[in-house]
Amino acid sequence: MCSHYQAIKERERFFRLFGVYPPDADGKFDMWPGYTGVMVRRPREADAGDEAVPPVEAVAGLFGLLPHWAKDAKLARNTFNARSETVHEKPSFRDAWRRNQHCIIPAEAIFEPDWRSGKAVATRIARADGEPMGLAGLWSWWRSPEGQTVLSFTMLTINADDHPLMRNMHRPNEEKRMVVILPRAAHDDWLDAPAHQAMALLQPYPADQLVATTP
Repeated sequence: MCSHYQAIKERERFFRLFGVYPPDADGKFDMWPGYTGVMVRRPREADAGDEAVPPVEAVAGLFGLLPHWAKDAKLARNTFNARSETVHEKPSFRDAWRRNQHCIIPAEAIFEPDWRSGKAVATRIARADGEPMGLAGLWSWWRSPEGQTVLSFTMLTINADDHPLMRNMHRPNEEKRMVVILPRAAHDDWLDAPAHQAMALLQPYPADQLVATTP
């Protein structure tokens, strides 16, 4: 699971990857579940045929998906990752999956614990070419008890038992998992894919195109 990532701080760097500027929100650089970050998605008016509507929008949301039935925002602490194998049936995620509420989570890097030494060593994983990442995610909305509409998002994960890099992360006896780093050419495909085609886009990112460093 990935509970810690770094957001893209530089607005121009963000724009070069996504073609849109991030919102002027007081988001954090080091992101943890329950923090407010940025996601990229299709505008809800994208199908209206209005040329004034941009193809994508960057909006602020809570890291940790809150389905409409959540009692409070604390659920985000447990819904920051969604297993691709069960996302279609888990109550927290299935509505967003069926409605094709896909988003991309902008990140400079993710962090995972390397256990090869016998203890957890926080490891920063980034693209080897220095470019930022676009992670496959789902978004949802929630109405707070005060009547506020809160957007939120989760990262999709896949099995990584055979991944040359990610199989070294997490405890030795645990299943290895990794988030989905989308190739730039797949961004539009992910945002538009219906549920029955989306699974084919959830592929492991090549290990030789990633670099892992420790503090």
